[in-house]
Formats: sequence, C-alpha cells, structure tokens
Amino acid sequence: MGAVLPTVVIVGGGLGGLSAACHLAATHKVVVLERALVPGGRAGLIAEGGYRFDPGPSVLTMTGILSDTFAAAGAHMNDFVRIHPVDPMYRAVFDASEGGGEFRVRHGREAMTEEIRTFAGTVEAKAFSRFADWLTKLYEVETPNFIDRNFDSVLDLARPLRPALELLRLGGFDRLGRIVKKHFRDPRLQKIFSFQAMYAGLAPAQALGAYAVITYMDTIAGVYFPEGGMHAVSVGLAAAASAAGVEIRYGANVERVVRDGATGRVRGARLDDGEFVCADSVVINADLPVAYQRLVPDLSAPARVRRATYSPSCALWLAGARGPVPPGAAHHNIHFGGQWNEAFAALMKHGTRMPDPSILVSVPTLTDPHLAPHDRHILYVLEPTPHLGGQIRWDEERVAIRADLAKRTGELGYPADIEVERFFDPTDWERMGMAMGTPFGLSHRFSQTGPFRPANTDRRAPGLVFVGSSTVPGVGVPMVLLSGRLAALRVREMTS
Repeated sequence: MGAVLPTVVIVGGGLGGLSAACHLAATHKVVVLERALVPGGRAGLIAEGGYRFDPGPSVLTMTGILSDTFAAAGAHMNDFVRIHPVDPMYRAVFDASEGGGEFRVRHGREAMTEEIRTFAGTVEAKAFSRFADWLTKLYEVETPNFIDRNFDSVLDLARPLRPALELLRLGGFDRLGRIVKKHFRDPRLQKIFSFQAMYAGLAPAQALGAYAVITYMDTIAGVYFPEGGMHAVSVGLAAAASAAGVEIRYGANVERVVRDGATGRVRGARLDDGEFVCADSVVINADLPVAYQRLVPDLSAPARVRRATYSPSCALWLAGARGPVPPGAAHHNIHFGGQWNEAFAALMKHGTRMPDPSILVSVPTLTDPHLAPHDRHILYVLEPTPHLGGQIRWDEERVAIRADLAKRTGELGYPADIEVERFFDPTDWERMGMAMGTPFGLSHRFSQTGPFRPANTDRRAPGLVFVGSSTVPGVGVPMVLLSGRLAALRVREMTS
C-alpha cells in the first residue's frame, strides 16, 4: 500500500483556493468546500435572459501564471480554457479640458509605439520605448524577489541584498506619478501609464514606483479574454483540479474552522449542517479580515488586520442591452474625467464621490458575442467609489448613483435599450463577504506590502493558511493565482 497523503481542506473555491488546489493536487488529498453552486467566488457568474455576466474581474493579464497553475495540476491550459489577446487592450477617451481625443492602448510594443507616435508625436513614442524597458527591468527584479515569495520576517526584504538594491536603483521607492511625468510630457499619456495604481488602492501621486509592475502587466504583458467570459477561468481551473483528484463540494457552507483547544492546531472544518471534515491543514479563501471574524472567531485578528487600510470600492452596473455600441468602441473603454487630482482627493482623502468620475465601460460581447443573445451587448460599467468607511449613505444615494451611471453610459453612445440589469454598491460587496464593502481588499501602501501585509499563516494556529487578495502578494487575478501557489508552499512546509 502507498503512503497515506495528508489531507487539506480549502474553504472557498475562488481563484485563490482553486490555484492552491491545483498546486497541492499531486502531494495531498484535497477537498474544496464551496458554499456557492459554481466555482469562482468573486469570479462567479450571473446568467439571466440569455446574458452571461462576469460580476467580478474583467481584465486578464499575465497568462503565463495561469498556464503554470494548470500545469501544477498536470494539465494544459488550452484543454480547459481558451484565451485570446484583446487588441486594443483599452480605448481611452479624454476630457476636452486636456485636449480631448481617443487613444488606443495596443497589444505589443511596436504597435503601441506607433499608436503613441500618431497620437502624441515622435518624442513621446521614444519616451515609451525607454519607459517599456524600465517597466520590464522592474518586473524582472520584483517578481521572483518580492511578489512570488513568502516572507517570514521584514529582514527577508534584504535577503538577498542585491535585488533590494536594484529595486532602489530603478526607482521602486520613488512615487509612480513622478516617474511617469519624467518620461511623458503629455498629461493624457501620464494618465494612461499611471491609472493602474488604483488597482492597488492608491492614487498615482501616492503609489510607489514599484507598483508600476501593474502597468507592466497591462501595457507590456498584454490583456486577454477567455472564451465564455472570465468565469470560464474558474470553471477551467475547477475541472483541471478535479481531473487531478481534487474533491470539490458545492453548496458546502463552512461555519467555522475547528482547532485543538490545547495546541491551537487546526483539526478541520465544520459545516453549517453539523458535518465535520477532518484535515491536517485548512486553507481559507475567504477575505482575510472576514475569515478571522467568521471562520476563526476564537482567534483574534492580528494588529495588521485590525488597523488595516482598505482600497476604495466601486459601483458596478451590469446591463444586457439591445442596440449598437458607439463607433470605435473597444472591449475595454476608459472615459477619463477632467478633474484628475480633485477626483483622487475626493475618493481617498474625503471619502466622497468623485466630482468628475472616470469610468470603465467594458463591452465583452465585442470579443465574445456568445455572451449575449443575437445583436445584444453586455455593458460592464464601473465607477470607483469610497468603501463603507466613506461619507456616502448608500441607502439614500444608491438609486441616484445607479441612475447617473446609466444616464452617462447612454450619453456616451452605448445602447440604452436595457433588457436585463444588476447593480452593486459597497453594501452588496459587504453582504458577499468583502470587508469594508470593497472587492479590492487591503490597499498596497508600503506598510501593507510584502512582509508588512497580513501574513498567509498565523503562528497561533498551526496548519492554518490564508489565500486571496488581502494577504500576500495582493490584489488582481495574477496576484491571487500566485497567492494560491504561496499558500500551497506553506501547506507543504507544515505537512512535510
């Protein structure tokens, strides 16, 4: 008889949990307990009236990380999900106060250079070449040394010392907004290459240059989209994990993680129907602050969690509509507001709605028409908003903000004959288990990065591991997939 494999229970079948399952399938008996009836967590699915909406992430980058996740389960990505490049990756529409115009963020450096040359001139095109080289060097230093890595101590930042010195030399501790301005004179290009700081919960003027790695993922590595929508990634990972021997149980709502009273070591998970699932390790894929509160209530959250600063949230309007899209519309369209600095001050300092909000309008049916009935389109309209610690009274302002988003989308030329719609605000995100009502987790200020971010283990609870956007390495689909790999490494350390 072969050796008995250690058992790991994964609470939640989101992208982080599924990634951990794929990375553990060969060495452990893995059981995923997912309360919903489909995989994906935030990358779930809303199907209504022939429309298939992705209510979570809408942008897929760094597809090599996704491919590696499938490979960890002994699978080839193309056998489970088909992905295609999105080109243009974004259409940026600018306010008349800064010259107006439209700019298409193109797939590939050569195409992007020519687009910039046409839009802003030869000097700015040459600046992009230098900027792209810098982004690439930054990514190559950061990924193995500071992103795809578990930290046990702050001292690990300087072990080995050379990458830390190289990051310093590259300007990783300068401000992102200042770095971008040094490269580009055109304020419109400055927006294009710095707005990604919002993914990290920061204004470009506040974000460290190190977070330009997100800009690298968008503008150098490229944007992709799966056939069947973003939820197809979740379905594919679940299928690959299952094929590798992982047991996935849907409709299994975990009430709490059970620990030994004397040692604190995890013993397994108890479902809300009383069933106990025994395990050597438990990986929790719930939002980390909520996980401490609901799943391990006998374990007080660490100070880093109690005092955490959260990323802004968003209002999201999903609509299934009849009619044509505006001429030139792309899969992803960013409509920039004119009051750039004032908007960030309102959002992140004052906790109020942006005075002239920039919004994202994605039309995924331009890439995959099968997501909607014939001659219909899906609109994914997102406006950044404060989280629940802000000043907006959502019970009073929800209806008006939804109406404002719909009105503005129609005025921009998108179809207004709405057949199906859903609207989400921070109170909805909170009900779905996201702390402070933000789907973007903890912000990435320096004090919440790397070894300063809430850890994916807790020494008081041997065998307990966290995965997801509020632990290492952070927010975004690539980061969450890496979070699953890092969680799997922790499990192996604990059970070897």
